[in-house]
Amino acid sequence: MKSTLKIGPGSRRRRGAYTVEFALMLPIILMLFFVSVEFTRVSMVRHAVDNASYEAARNVIVPGATVAEAQTAAQNILNVYGITNATIAVTPNPLVEASTTVTVNVSVPATGNLWLTPFFTSGYIASSRTTLLTERSPIVQITALPPPPAAA
Repeated sequence: MKSTLKIGPGSRRRRGAYTVEFALMLPIILMLFFVSVEFTRVSMVRHAVDNASYEAARNVIVPGATVAEAQTAAQNILNVYGITNATIAVTPNPLVEASTTVTVNVSVPATGNLWLTPFFTSGYIASSRTTLLTERSPIVQITALPPPPAAA
């Protein structure tokens, strides 16, 4: 009886090759997975910082609002996303009736706010600035607007 040597996908000779190929590809696949998770979190942090800056500015454009209210509004939004170590600055400080605009700056370092070790994003700081006109009296509002262009 003649024996035939089976060479193909299910043969014993290929088992070692599959193991070697898997061992070579596994680190690459895992790195791509962890990189995608890390950059997804960076995108989420950036979106949260933008949202916190905008909502804080919206909360303090009304008469009688305080800087503390803006900082609390921004921090509440950041807390939903589990973001810590944020720097929240409101200009002007303090808010007065004559204020024509309100600017809120929110900055968050990547370190301590990502799910994985920030290997690719170390030193990155997500920041956002929002400037809105205040809802003050019409006289104050008019002074905040830029002058119209000169007639031709």
